[in-house]
Order: sequence, then C-alpha cells, then structure tokens
Amino acid sequence: MKKALIVTYYWPPAGGPGVQRWLKFVTYLRDFDIEPVVYIPENPGYPLLDKSLVDEIPTGIRILKQPIFEPYKVAEIFSKGDSKTISSGIIAKEQEQSAIQKLMLFVRGNFFIPDARKFWIKPSVRYLKLVLEKEMFDVLITTGPPHSLHLIGLALQKSVGIKWIADFRDPWTEIGYHKKLKLTQSSRQKHLNLESEVLNKADHIITTSHTTKAEFESKTTRPIRVITNGFDKLQEEPITSDYFEISHIGSLLSGRSPEILWKAIAEIVEDVPDFRNKLKIRLAGKISSEVKENIIELGLQKYLQIEGYVSHKEALELQNRASILLLLEIDSVETRGIIPGKIFEYFAAKKPILSIGPVSWEAGKMVLDSQSGTYLLYSDKEKVKSWILDQFYQKEAQGVKQITSDISKYRRRELTGELADLIKKI
Repeated sequence: MKKALIVTYYWPPAGGPGVQRWLKFVTYLRDFDIEPVVYIPENPGYPLLDKSLVDEIPTGIRILKQPIFEPYKVAEIFSKGDSKTISSGIIAKEQEQSAIQKLMLFVRGNFFIPDARKFWIKPSVRYLKLVLEKEMFDVLITTGPPHSLHLIGLALQKSVGIKWIADFRDPWTEIGYHKKLKLTQSSRQKHLNLESEVLNKADHIITTSHTTKAEFESKTTRPIRVITNGFDKLQEEPITSDYFEISHIGSLLSGRSPEILWKAIAEIVEDVPDFRNKLKIRLAGKISSEVKENIIELGLQKYLQIEGYVSHKEALELQNRASILLLLEIDSVETRGIIPGKIFEYFAAKKPILSIGPVSWEAGKMVLDSQSGTYLLYSDKEKVKSWILDQFYQKEAQGVKQITSDISKYRRRELTGELADLIKKI
C-alpha cells in the first residue's frame, strides 16, 4: 500500500467548502490501496466551524499536528468583526470600507505574503522534515488556499527530494480578491514569483477547473490534471414545501449578488399574486450587509429568511426542500474558472439551478451540460424573470421539476479513484 502525506489547513471542525475536498479524498483513498496521513494546524483560527464534520473523519486515520501563529487572532483585538469578515473572504466595496478595514487589507496584502498562514511554513518544514527522514512516504500533497502551504511542499521537495503534488482549489494571483488587497507593485511581484516557483517545481499540479488549468499551462510545462470537487450520494427523497423557495447555500459576497436577480423577483412579486403569496427567499451562510440592503430596498424583506451559517447536514436539507437553487458568481474575467463546491451537491439534490455569472463561466456551462438548469448573464434580467416564472408554474402544476441527468462522474469516490491513479503513476 502506498502512503501519502497530505498537508491541509482546513480540517474538521472547520466549516465551509474548503474542508470538504480533502476530508472526502481521505475517506476513500484506502479503497484504492493508498494510506493517507494528514498534517494540520494544532490551534487554527477557522472563520467557520461545523463540529458535525468531526464525525465524518474516517476511523484510524493518522493525524499530525503542529501549532500555528494566526495574525487574525491579533487583529481581533482591534476589530473582531472586521477580522472575521476579511478572513472569510467577504470584502466590502472600496467606497464602503472603514479606515480599519482598509488598513487590515493593506497589511494582509503586503505584510503577509502569500497569506496570513505564512508563519506556519518554517515550523512545519522543520517538523515534517524529521517525519520524512524517519518514515517512508511515496508522495507529499499540499492543498491551497492558503497557498502558503505550497511553500511547505516546495521546501520539503528541495530538502528531502520527495515527490510533490500541489492541489489548487482556487487560482493564486488571478483570483478576484487579489485586486482588493491593496498590493504594492513589489508585493504583486513577490506573489508572481512564488506562484511561478511552485508551478515550475511541483512534480504534478491539480486544479479544480479547466479554466485554472489553462491559466497555469501558460505559466508552466509541468503536468496538470483537473480533478473537480464532488458529492457523496444523490438525494433520496425531496422535502416538499408549500412555499416556492429560492435558496442560496454558502457565502454571498457583495459582488456575487446580481442586482438583476432581486429586481426580477421584485417585478414578479408585483405582477403575479400567486407568486407573491408563496415566495420565500432563503439565504444560508455568511451574507454581506450590501446584499441584505439590496434585497430590502427592493421591498422583498417580508420574503427573506436568512439562516446564518448552517452545518453541512442542514445545508443538504435546505437544498432538498428548495424549488430553485441559486448559483451566483462575481461578474469578472477573473472568476470565469471559479467552480463553487456547492454546485456538485446542487446536482445531487436534483433541483433546478439558476446560475448567474460572467461570460464563459465554467460552472454555468456545467449546469447547462448536465441539463440541471440554466446559465444566464448579468444583463439577462428578462430571461431570469421568464425562467423563474416557468419553474413556479411547473411547481404549481406538477411539483418541483426533478433533474434526471447522469452526474455519476462527480461522485467523490470516483474522483478519489482519479487521484489514486495519479499518486500511483507519480
């Protein structure tokens, strides 16, 4: 049996999508004759917690830990709310940022390169070097963000010569929020240099999207493989609701909330009494204040139900009772390759998906290719209205439409098989 040392920051009880990918890979790797050993921080400052995920850690998995210094914990002394918000990835528009937010973003962008977990690099390298000198591993895997973990892989590859796979759940320098970090030219160049070194030294690179793969192929000749995120099992029985529930599961940033969607819903409410009497808008997760204000300004507050952060189990229940599932992305070139992890569990829920995002958005194309819903642009308000009304009348006449397309290639066990194949070849 081969052995893989997996370096990850996010691990239960961390909540959010970042923890799911490697928790599930670790769950299934033994089925493919690979023994995973997981290295995580001993005292992390996770912005989201989901203690229910602890029960999903496979029995007998060996977990190594070392302390980490978290600058965000220091920042909380000055502003706990701003620190939590920024570390969760919710960044207000420039004109609406407070002085303390602007300062935090500047410090985050220019003093913590590549990110605020940089202080874990040196102690991790020292500790893992001793582990690797005493014990044989076939491969080292680092997963980011935080991309500072790839620098752990880079240093260990140099010092002990282990084969190294760098897994990118998101891009590095081309991710949308980089522009909001108030980077100096010098800091921007440092990021580019570190990214280039990782991309050109890793033995193999994994991305979660073809768009990110294409971006990286312009920067390196190293082999790159796309292994998407996925789902565990299909929904067995839908939960019926008397309401027409339009639901979004996950963080909803200000830029990720298309105003045309809320305007379209407001216009339908005005024009269609039956729709008005049955509408419910359910948002679960971290929701920016701008999103709430936008919805309220359009007179939709009586239909709005904000669930706050919910456990993974509760998220699945909300998906299963929805009439429409919202998949939303910021309207920019940088976000074309972003595939939210929720899309795969949306597929498994077999409910119609309304995806609204940038031109050539890979996730939107996946919705169309899987025949799971529609993909529209920020300029398509009338199409949004028409599609929502079609789904409403469908539910009124026959119940919520159940999606029946084949999505088996996104099962997590199948995807772990692809990862195992790569590990054995490397």
